[in-house]
Amino acid sequence: MEATRSRLDDAALRAIKRPHRNLLVQYTIRSLAGLVLAPLVWIPHYFKYHTLNYTIGDEGISASWGILFRREVHLAYKRIQDIHVKRSLVERYLGIGTVELQTAAGSATAELALEGMEHFEALREFFYRRMRGVESTAEQAPISASADEVLELLRAIRVELDGARAALEAQRGS
Repeated sequence: MEATRSRLDDAALRAIKRPHRNLLVQYTIRSLAGLVLAPLVWIPHYFKYHTLNYTIGDEGISASWGILFRREVHLAYKRIQDIHVKRSLVERYLGIGTVELQTAAGSATAELALEGMEHFEALREFFYRRMRGVESTAEQAPISASADEVLELLRAIRVELDGARAALEAQRGS
C-alpha cells in the first residue's frame, strides 16, 4: 500500500487541493482526548479542516485556512531547505501523514505543514525534485559517452585552461 502512494505522477500531485478526510477523524480523536474540553478543541479543528486549501503550482506551493483569522502561506520551491514527513500513531492508523516544509527563515518549526496527506511519500519526493530544480527523472535524457569522448573533452578543457592561465600571467607581467 505504501508503494502505491509514492508512485503518483506530477499531474496527480498538483491536483491535490484538500487534505484527506481522515484528517477530520484525527482532529476528532485529538479533541476527545480532553473529554470535557473536547467541543472547545474540536470546533477550531473542524473549521480549519473545512477551510484548508492547497495549491501546488509550477513555482511553489500555497496553503490557506481560517474563517475569522485567515492565514495564507506561499513557498517557492527554491526557498525550501528541508522536507519532513511526520506520522503520529493515529495518522499511521488512518493512512495519512503530515509533510512539513522548512525554509532558512531561522524558525525551529516548519514554515508550512501539509496535514492530512494520503500521498505523503509521493509529495515529499515531488518537493525534493522541485527544490533541487529537477523537473522529472523520467524526462531526463540518459548521458552516454564513450571513454574516448570523455577523454577528448577533458583534453579540450585543459587546453582552454592553459590558454587562460597564460593570458593571465601575461597580463600580470605587463
